[in-house]
Amino acid sequence: MHSSASDGSGSQTLDVTINIRAKQSQRDLIDHGAKVQGKSRSEFMLESSYQKAQDVLLEQTFFGLNELKFKQFVVLLDAPPIQDEKLHTLLTTKAPWD
Repeated sequence: MHSSASDGSGSQTLDVTINIRAKQSQRDLIDHGAKVQGKSRSEFMLESSYQKAQDVLLEQTFFGLNELKFKQFVVLLDAPPIQDEKLHTLLTTKAPWD
């Protein structure tokens, strides 16, 4: 992902406020984690939530395969395309709105 003011880098002026409500026990745990890393609560929360958002979005486009499944996948990718008349018709027919 790209670096920006919202990525927690602190290199640019932050211009958006995010407010959330939490239980006391949640805030205490967050504060403890932030203290261990030498960060403020806001820095810790912003960096953590930003990283989680990146992870969620990457999971939408990344899939992992073991070695056997990867080899099978590569074979399928390298194989010549299967002749499919219906697919050919679909791809060569002019759309009604064109």
